[in-house]
Amino acid sequence: MEITNIWIAVGVIVAGLALIVIGADALTDGASAIAKRFKVSNLVIGLTVVAFGTSAPEMAVSLISAVKGSPDMAVGNVVGSNIFNTLLILGCTATIVPLGMTKGTVAKEIPLCLLCSLALFFCANDVFFTGATANVISRSDGLVLLCFFLIFLGYTFAIAHNGVADETVEVKNMKTWKSALFIVGGLAGLVFGGQIFVEGSAFVARAFGVGESVIALTLVAGGTSFPELATSVAAAIKKNPGMAIGNVVGSNIFNILFILGLSSSIFPLEVEGITMTDYSVMIGSCIMLYLFGILSGRLVIKRWEGVVMLVAFFAYMVYLLT
Repeated sequence: MEITNIWIAVGVIVAGLALIVIGADALTDGASAIAKRFKVSNLVIGLTVVAFGTSAPEMAVSLISAVKGSPDMAVGNVVGSNIFNTLLILGCTATIVPLGMTKGTVAKEIPLCLLCSLALFFCANDVFFTGATANVISRSDGLVLLCFFLIFLGYTFAIAHNGVADETVEVKNMKTWKSALFIVGGLAGLVFGGQIFVEGSAFVARAFGVGESVIALTLVAGGTSFPELATSVAAAIKKNPGMAIGNVVGSNIFNILFILGLSSSIFPLEVEGITMTDYSVMIGSCIMLYLFGILSGRLVIKRWEGVVMLVAFFAYMVYLLT
């Protein structure tokens, strides 16, 4: 697709994001219905198919960016999405209703999210840590991340079957042909939507004379994080704040271990535009979430803490765009 001006690029970005979100939703519904037909439990579907579906936008953009030779956009999308998820989404949600956490979330899931962020930090900064000539997330790095993802998936199933996670997901009943149509159409929406979204974002970056990394950390990350924002705010309004935190922390872990693990396993990612500051903000947001969770001893993120997270997020945006 040939993009000739900024307004066409904006239209392409909006259309691409819409296709990605609709495609992810259709793919999730179709795959869930097929799984249900084969007697797979709602819990397993929720932990696999639905979890995959909520992170499908990030996956589509990162994989296509890697294929098209835009590693900064692939990595920046994940780093930016994790920052958006933690600071903006949880910050917004906590200002609506204080967010309660379980002991398991504070003791295990958030530290695991922090560990994943540190792992990415070390994998993506070869120049600083080893004196290499370039920062590359290699195939071996990607395979290690995927191995950790399998461990995380096993842990998730273990706590679910031990009764720690008791949330289920409602699965739509569909005929087999309709499920197949949803899956094929959803995949097509993800692929085509991801392609034009990346092309439109790259055009905007060139038009404004900024790096693809800045566009990925702001526009692209914000767009692909929209499903998590909608889910978390809706959960808060429905007085189910625990789902909001679980949604965000799980998505952050999935983004690093699976999406970047898969992308770099297929195409080694030479990263240039993502800085130490960007990784530090991602890591710092995890630490902030953990500290706010334990600060009062009640495992609650209060409204004023949500405001602090929002202020930190907008300060980071100002830093990126100035």
